[in-house]
Amino acid sequence: MSLRVAVIGTGTEPDEPGDDGYAMAYHHAAGYDALEECTLVACADIVRENAEAFAAEFGIDDDGVFEEYDVMLERADPDIVSVCVPPAIHDTIAIDCIRSGVVDAVHCEKPMADSYGGARTMAQEANRHDVQLTFNHQRRFSDAVRTAKRLLDDGEIGDLERIEFAAPVGIFDYGSHSFDLCNYFNDELPASWALGQIEYSERNVLFGTHNENQALVLWEYENGVHGLGTSDSLGENSPTSAIDCHNRLVGTDGTIELGLAGDGNLPTLRIRGDGREGWETVETDDGLHDWELVYRAIADVVRCLETGEEPELGARNALNATELIFATWESARRRGRVDLPLEIDDNPLESMIDDGDVRPEPREAEGE
Repeated sequence: MSLRVAVIGTGTEPDEPGDDGYAMAYHHAAGYDALEECTLVACADIVRENAEAFAAEFGIDDDGVFEEYDVMLERADPDIVSVCVPPAIHDTIAIDCIRSGVVDAVHCEKPMADSYGGARTMAQEANRHDVQLTFNHQRRFSDAVRTAKRLLDDGEIGDLERIEFAAPVGIFDYGSHSFDLCNYFNDELPASWALGQIEYSERNVLFGTHNENQALVLWEYENGVHGLGTSDSLGENSPTSAIDCHNRLVGTDGTIELGLAGDGNLPTLRIRGDGREGWETVETDDGLHDWELVYRAIADVVRCLETGEEPELGARNALNATELIFATWESARRRGRVDLPLEIDDNPLESMIDDGDVRPEPREAEGE
């Protein structure tokens, strides 16, 4: 089976990624390029020079370079499209691709969208048009994450009681991964409620979308397992120090910690309890931040398209994580607990800013 692949939003070259998403389009393309069944045939970017540089890197012919993605869809006829634009236009572009009647699959960068209504509509339209829609929560494919899940499922820490995370930067940008991994460890069950609070006094805009400075969120899954998450972008007086690792799994008979904070001598994965004497390091093949994980994610997206299996990175799982992001901000807006499913369409943080309820000041480094 030969699959034609196109990329929307090439960004700058990987040597100078700037604020364009760490040249994610180049990493997506490298993933497809490594698969025999995939051929990169087209790319689109509103800055033609960026698209041309991308095309030169991956051997795309001149007639496969576009500034308008709708023209690209019509002329290049791709089977798979990777969407690597800023989050604010994820939903618009992904939905246009889905509704085009051209593509069989859309693989989109995370977070899903900058509003909950946008994210929900993406999932709805993909289901309606029978298009495979996936999101690049690639950390699921880390050997460290897979090993932690295997230890959990084997009963090495007893029954799971609580999942914790510490997210740098914010719960929207990085926290999209954090919530996704929490859901992965708890077998993709939806949450029942969320209770969150935020601090946002210093402007923190990433790839065009606001992220809070600090956040604290508690939630409960339908099976009674609890979640506890923190975020921090200020680097001081951080709530993340209370958790001090990427994820922590707390069970009735022990604890697993993944991605420990601190110096480089700390292990990626460790476990204690269940008859062990203190912490025991678990050796894994990789960490949580290797670009190889993106290539594994791409390979799984392609495999699922070929086999018809529901992909782990599918819209249903991504929407579960996205719901918790916006539920945290909605709880802060309401100043109370939010019962789920979430019934809003907007972005509560953006709305609080627009209404003057939250007033972030420019950072000194921005020169404003």
